[in-house]
Amino acid sequence: MVGLGDRISGTFFLLLGLTMYLYVNPNYIETVDGGNISPSTFPNILAIVLAVCGALLLYKPTAQQTPDIRSIAITTLYVLLLCIGLYAMSKVGFEYVAPILALVIMLAIGERRSLWLAIGVIGIPVLIWFLVTIALGRALP
Repeated sequence: MVGLGDRISGTFFLLLGLTMYLYVNPNYIETVDGGNISPSTFPNILAIVLAVCGALLLYKPTAQQTPDIRSIAITTLYVLLLCIGLYAMSKVGFEYVAPILALVIMLAIGERRSLWLAIGVIGIPVLIWFLVTIALGRALP
């Protein structure tokens, strides 16, 4: 059935966005005094974008066929890897997990060029750390 995969993923992202906006963000984002931007601003914007895009996909699915089972399995493994990485970050810390997670993902997708591996494993985590910790004054897990 054409569009069934889009309807399923559209429903998932609509519900995810609504859950993030209505439950997760209000209950798990701390409020702080000072600063120009509320800590919940960007997560709320992301949740709204997810919900709206999910609703659009649910309303008007594409005419593409559902991908083969191998592609779905690989995507599922990447998502599982990201979930494990996020859990590890909450236990061990961003500084230790992010470079390893970046390396594993980059190798898994077939990246073998030294410069790109260095940028992804060292450069991007350092940039994220600098922007969040130094520039925004927020703590990373």
